[in-house]
Amino acid sequence: MRVLLSTYGTRGDVEPLVALAVRLRERGAQVRMCAPPDEEFAARLAGIGVELTPVGRPVGELMRGTAPPSAADLARYRSELVDAQFGAFPAAADGCDTLVAAGLAQIAARSVAESAGLRYIYVSYAAVQLPSPHHAPPPRPGWPGPEADGNRARWEHDARLVHAEFGEALNGHRAALGLPPVDDVHAHVITDRPWLAADPALGPWRKTPGIDVVQTGAWSLPDERPLPADLMTFLAAGAPPVYVGFGSINAAPELARATIEALRARGHRALVSRGWAGLGLIDDRDDCFALGEVNHQRLFRQVAAVVHHGGAGTTATAARAGVPQLVVPAQLSDNPYWAHRVATLGIGAALDGPVPTAAALNAALGTALSPRTRARAEALSAEIRTDGAAVAAGLVTDGLG
Repeated sequence: MRVLLSTYGTRGDVEPLVALAVRLRERGAQVRMCAPPDEEFAARLAGIGVELTPVGRPVGELMRGTAPPSAADLARYRSELVDAQFGAFPAAADGCDTLVAAGLAQIAARSVAESAGLRYIYVSYAAVQLPSPHHAPPPRPGWPGPEADGNRARWEHDARLVHAEFGEALNGHRAALGLPPVDDVHAHVITDRPWLAADPALGPWRKTPGIDVVQTGAWSLPDERPLPADLMTFLAAGAPPVYVGFGSINAAPELARATIEALRARGHRALVSRGWAGLGLIDDRDDCFALGEVNHQRLFRQVAAVVHHGGAGTTATAARAGVPQLVVPAQLSDNPYWAHRVATLGIGAALDGPVPTAAALNAALGTALSPRTRARAEALSAEIRTDGAAVAAGLVTDGLG
């Protein structure tokens, strides 16, 4: 069996497909992947022996800028990406049986699969990305906000925006492939039977008429890498510190400074993850430590709390570790959703926006660092599954789901 996996996004978008690729290969499948051409993704796939077909611009170009892309820039990037997908996918899919596409940015995937006679599977990493009357659509950068009241109306409005953005380009390429036009790009991409690669205890799907969601659990791999020696020395030198990191989000340096100062006021040490924003220490005091890429599965079990941006992967890893969380969500995609889930489950606290006031930050830290929150986080960790990628691989190779 040959499977083509495809996504476009940051590490949080790529890493779950890496986990699926490993589990598919364990079941004897051959795997290729379409992903952004960033060097770290190419190295990651080379490390597991999976062939990469680079598609689109490097994501780092978009995320590491000094200012977020304008709405016009984002519209141009999206248009370029659709053209790049239709240019790259047919050759990448040659000889494959199944195409698994992750994320709404995969506009071309279903059409290429349809043209080639492949099975097509769409996967989301968060329930909020799938239409339901139980939640509103997630915020999409560069697009206008909702113009309707009620979740159903907002999803209808969101679908119109998606179609207005991609419909003409998609149908032009479909015509070139001899395929009929579609009148709802969003419904076309996600299908009426999408998969949800999120943990049922952390981010459950609520049944919704008209859409039959297959929830497999989150896709991840065990990470056995040791922590760096200097980090181990810092951890051993005092009480468990608080991890502060915002992944691929271009977080403002002021946020890290404010968080460190608030932690110091409470007597806590801090670990500052540099991330794509290149965050660092605010002075030379020995109660803080800056770190790069490390094993979060191992590290999070040794910290007092995790302060992060609300990425699906970080949220799930912290939940599995049983450590309290404070989510300062970026106002895009599923970040506000995961912030809400953390607060609702009582495993941490969430702030309303990416630039909290000192009072709000202090209050949220108080909640996250309370004994009650830690007890709830430890209790929930026992419910978090680790077999999601294996379950999904079985569904793919057995032709189920």
